[in-house]
Amino acid sequence: MGNLIDAAENMTGSLWLSVMPLLVSFAVTALISPILIPWLKKLKFGQEILEIGPSWHKSKEGTPTMGGIAFICGVSVAVVLSLLVRYSLPLLMIFVISLGFGIIGFTDDYIKVVKKRNLGLTARQKFILQTILAVIYVVVMARTGNLDNHIIIPFAGKTVAMPWVLYVILILFVVTGTVNAVNLTDGIDGLATSITVVVLIFFAAVSIMLSDMDSMWYSIAVLGGCLAFLMFNAHPAKMFMGDTGSLFLGGSVSVLAVGLKMPLILIIVGFVYLFETLSVIIQVTGYKLTKKRVFKMTPIHHHFEMCGWKENKIVGVFTATTVILCIIGILAILPYVRGI
Repeated sequence: MGNLIDAAENMTGSLWLSVMPLLVSFAVTALISPILIPWLKKLKFGQEILEIGPSWHKSKEGTPTMGGIAFICGVSVAVVLSLLVRYSLPLLMIFVISLGFGIIGFTDDYIKVVKKRNLGLTARQKFILQTILAVIYVVVMARTGNLDNHIIIPFAGKTVAMPWVLYVILILFVVTGTVNAVNLTDGIDGLATSITVVVLIFFAAVSIMLSDMDSMWYSIAVLGGCLAFLMFNAHPAKMFMGDTGSLFLGGSVSVLAVGLKMPLILIIVGFVYLFETLSVIIQVTGYKLTKKRVFKMTPIHHHFEMCGWKENKIVGVFTATTVILCIIGILAILPYVRGI
């Protein structure tokens, strides 16, 4: 009888440790957001709507931006508490690198909103800073034995060892590409947040399948923050995450993928992010070659807006598509999990 009680207590303790990051992150974000919104308004940290954007977005002008600070605070508290329970370098590194991306986004937002320079950091400045963060992650994790040059091949059930030079180039491409793709996706109320919620659930599930508790804790910590933030970011949005939030989320998603040895899976589960980026590339390339626009407006969510879709419909369709893609992603990883 005593053994059963001990087992039940251990199970309860393990369950609490598993959900604690989500609950803490959700609670902190939910508490901070109502305080942050009027504070940002008082500081006049409002979104400026460009003339090239959809005309009906003008009503959003002045909505507080840099709201990503709320869920970054929530995730920070959850991660710190998790590290106090059990210190882990992989968990610390995922958080620190993601926070670094958030700081780049904050700097960009600050320049645009406070310094009144519409373009913020230049593309080159962003790329250099993002590359430095990606390199730091790979070097630190590799030198401490927490990362190698193997990547999981979706559906194949095996990993492939890449030459280190090619591996680093791939990781730089995946991380910087994902971060900027998430940034492009954050164009209408709740879109980037909703899609990232689904992707984080995928990574949490895969982390459990692979018994990677660090990635699982971090996934659900960010998930909790996003769920709370969505209450204030869903249409009509009371605040936007800004580059502060979108770069943090992009960093989180990409570093999770790298740490789990599955950067290629982002092509599947993050296809909506990818398509947002591809739509811009197709539009620019097509116009340069033919002087005609392929889409009515890019990124692609604006095209659907111009076609008459309401914001909630776009968010619903894009999120449902991501759910389907994440299910496919689980099926792509199962052969590898079964072979462990």
